[in-house]
Amino acid sequence: MNAEALGLTRRTAGGEPGEGRAIPLSDRADETLAEDRAATGDVHETIAADRALVLTDFDPPSVTAGERLLRLAYRIGIPGSTLASPFRKPARPRLLATVSSPLAGERAAGMALRAGHFYVYGVKAPIAQVDFGATAQLTPPFERVIHGFTWLRDLEACAPRQQCTGVAERVLTRWLDANPEPGKGPAWKVEHAGLRVMNWLVHAPLILSGQDKALRMRILDAIETTTRWLDRNAGRAPDRMGELAAWCAITAAGLLLPDGKPRLLFGEAGLTRALGELVGDDGGVLSRSPLAQMQAMKLLIDLAACYTARDSAVPDAIGKVLALMVPPLLALTHGDGGLGSWQGSAAIPASQLAALIEASGVRTRPLREPRGWGYQRVAAGNAVLQFDASPPPLGRHARMGCASTLAFEFSHGEHRLIVNCGGAALAGGQTPIRIEQGLRATAAHSTLVLGDANSTAVLLDGKLGNGVAEVEIDTRTVQLKHGSARRLEASHNGYAQRFGLLHKRILILREDGSELRGEDLLLPSGRKGKRGKVPFAIRFHLGRHVEATLSEGGKGASLLLSDGSLWQFVSGEPDLQIEESLWVDGNGRPHPVQQLVIQGMASRGGGNFAWLLKRMG
Repeated sequence: MNAEALGLTRRTAGGEPGEGRAIPLSDRADETLAEDRAATGDVHETIAADRALVLTDFDPPSVTAGERLLRLAYRIGIPGSTLASPFRKPARPRLLATVSSPLAGERAAGMALRAGHFYVYGVKAPIAQVDFGATAQLTPPFERVIHGFTWLRDLEACAPRQQCTGVAERVLTRWLDANPEPGKGPAWKVEHAGLRVMNWLVHAPLILSGQDKALRMRILDAIETTTRWLDRNAGRAPDRMGELAAWCAITAAGLLLPDGKPRLLFGEAGLTRALGELVGDDGGVLSRSPLAQMQAMKLLIDLAACYTARDSAVPDAIGKVLALMVPPLLALTHGDGGLGSWQGSAAIPASQLAALIEASGVRTRPLREPRGWGYQRVAAGNAVLQFDASPPPLGRHARMGCASTLAFEFSHGEHRLIVNCGGAALAGGQTPIRIEQGLRATAAHSTLVLGDANSTAVLLDGKLGNGVAEVEIDTRTVQLKHGSARRLEASHNGYAQRFGLLHKRILILREDGSELRGEDLLLPSGRKGKRGKVPFAIRFHLGRHVEATLSEGGKGASLLLSDGSLWQFVSGEPDLQIEESLWVDGNGRPHPVQQLVIQGMASRGGGNFAWLLKRMG
């Protein structure tokens, strides 16, 4: 099937022989669209980077004048035991309740621990060979698991507790020997220390049920010592997610350790402030990372369980934030129930997401009108379209930030046709850490790349630099000759300074999900277009089980899915190519996949490139 048959005709532009321009979708009203006659649900706005993620305000905890004074005194350094019981000896360290978390761990990782290995994103590391000290060279995922003690949840999930306590005590003893007191190194990153205290408290029976009383006292002393360190350092975390882990740990310790009321008041105030600076007004975390969203939810769910263990009312702020955070997360689900690959996250499987939502107790629907979260979602028939129509997170908020503006993912039923590579935040397991920065690049996403450059600068340590500062977005429902469709139009200025061009993308998804039309336009950012040309590439990374075959003429490709269904991709450009690519699944495993690439030289005066993805039969 040729381009003309699918409505993707070409015309010559600018009098330059051989330089073709596809007819813009916006010019085809007489052929396929009647937008002006029947547009409904129109939304048009400009989103600037400094307002793309709006901080959420939460009411501070209601306290009496005496409690405010108590909190102030604790903040300036007066010990909690002195404030709670000034005429009594400090209470011996002990836990006041046993916590029952609704979150379950990964049984396979727990079984590996019992067999003597840490198991992180598909990679086994013998416990006996792991260096727990400050100078150890561990990848970020292993650092988080080992120093954050997130492995305790997995160990508890794999067998009855009495069969696991010995393993937990042996590993913890080795860690305590290597880290006798607060210091430097990955163990004393604020986030890792916060995670460690939370997991020690929530999974205390695993580490405190043994017969060694000396070890038990040593562990309780370590909990108190680490929490006192967090009291002083919670505000020094490099980002809000690190602060959240610290404040959750401080609050949990205030609930579960003796003489904890001053610390609890201090922790709740810090927690409320941290939540207001972490979550945007539509419930998405400022990093725009689905993985970070899930990690924040897990912390809050565990903290709520700590309140329940003490028969205390869970603060309204925690319940409100959880209720806010679920809808945007659901908005990034595909037909298979798993998440899309955005901002360093990977295709988290449906089972993990469902378990998290179940534990949260929140029952709701996907977010319909994203603002700060920035991901547009269109569900049509069995198809789901996800579109990044917002500036990337600011550098101070980014966690494995990606230059993904105007990228999209597309699925039909349980099949993902167009994806992003994803998985930068999981690099360090089976996915090599050396390609982490490449997975964050614009070329690792299904969008247009100009001059082989990122639309936003990708820096080290997961941060982002200059680039996209503004995105204009317009959404509407349009009438076609046969039915209706949802039309998304967005543009960004990430290439304006370097190349003098704006990138605009138009996506039109038919109401039955059988057809996705697209057009990528390059528009001069100034009044006059510049002379010369610049190389461009429009990349469409294909799903894991999609087999692509070029059609005759090089303008299209057949996409065969594992269930035997066939999709046709057609471009208005003559040189469509199939290249190798990489896709990281939700368990951190990289898979070789293919990508369709439209590439060539674009005029600095502008250009447009249309394409069509259509289900056949």
